[in-house]
Amino acid sequence: MAETVDDKVGYLQAVTGISDPDLCTEILAAHNWDLQLAVSSITANPSSPEPATSAAPRPSREADLVAAPPLPPPPQPGIAWKLVTLPFYVVSGGVGLIAGSIRLGAWVAGGVLSRSLSLLGLAQGGADRLLELPPSVAEAVDFVAEFEREFGAGPGPRFAAEGFSDALQRAQREYKLLFVYLHSPDHPDTPAFCGGCLCAEPVAAFIDENFVAWGGSIRRTEGFKMSNSLNASRFPFCAVVMASTNQRIMLLQQIEGPKSPEEMITILQRVVEECTASLVAARIEAEERLNNQRLREEQDAAYRAALETDQARERQKREEQERREREAAEAERKRKEEEEALARAAQEAAEKEAALAKRRQEKAMALGAEPEKGPNVTRVCFPFFAYRP
Repeated sequence: MAETVDDKVGYLQAVTGISDPDLCTEILAAHNWDLQLAVSSITANPSSPEPATSAAPRPSREADLVAAPPLPPPPQPGIAWKLVTLPFYVVSGGVGLIAGSIRLGAWVAGGVLSRSLSLLGLAQGGADRLLELPPSVAEAVDFVAEFEREFGAGPGPRFAAEGFSDALQRAQREYKLLFVYLHSPDHPDTPAFCGGCLCAEPVAAFIDENFVAWGGSIRRTEGFKMSNSLNASRFPFCAVVMASTNQRIMLLQQIEGPKSPEEMITILQRVVEECTASLVAARIEAEERLNNQRLREEQDAAYRAALETDQARERQKREEQERREREAAEAERKRKEEEEALARAAQEAAEKEAALAKRRQEKAMALGAEPEKGPNVTRVCFPFFAYRP
């Protein structure tokens, strides 16, 4: 309730601008702690005096509880005075609402920023972890630290610093059983069991070699939950479990009450012998599945390589065929161009010869007939000599 009252007081201060928390508390108490009603009563009456501007001392809260004699009601102002002061009231109320909204926004923004910085570990107390661990992992880490601090870091089993489900999955991946220890700090047999049995070197070595060890305190959430799931009725309590289908666990052995190191090793040895066949079968099945998967991947890779080779060969043949077709087309084009050039040359030569013959004929026709020899005819001869340099 104290936190709710403080929140309401802070919200009323942010909206109304009243700096006195005691006055805000009295206003809320007068309105039956209805925050909306208190804010509405203040914003609806802007002519009420601000607490910080009042010079007269305010009576104490104890004095407010004493019944005071009724005072005569003050005279009501006239309608003219109400009309004159109405604009001032409206402006004052609007300014008060705007200022209150600004202060409320700053208050909310400051709270959000402070919460964000605290989550990131940058505010006060930033020496803590920047990234908070999941609750189950944090409980496991705390249990390991407390166990090592109380019984020593060397002799005990290597408890997994992770949640129960993660430890169970780890044991399944490693084809081991999960050794569970539920720690009851208040039980009188706990110190002797932890120090004399769990921390005994043969027991710790046997557990580390054949199991994945997980421990939890029944004072914490996951440890208490596992104690209910495993029906732990007597402490010290240990159990051996393994993963089952549909995200369930199979309880293989319960070890309740104090045990000597020899008894603990005998019980654990019997459980390991009983489950060795199933663990080996699971390992072989997983290896076969892994080998089959690897074989399929290799076959797929070989098929893809052969397909790429065939595609490259086909592409090369197609490119070679296209190159040959282009060369044949180019040769045919050149042949046609040569034939057309020869035809044009022959045609031009024929046309030139015909033009020359025509011109000779025209010249011969223009000269007329040669006269016969006679006294009036003179014959002139022009000898031509070939010039050789």
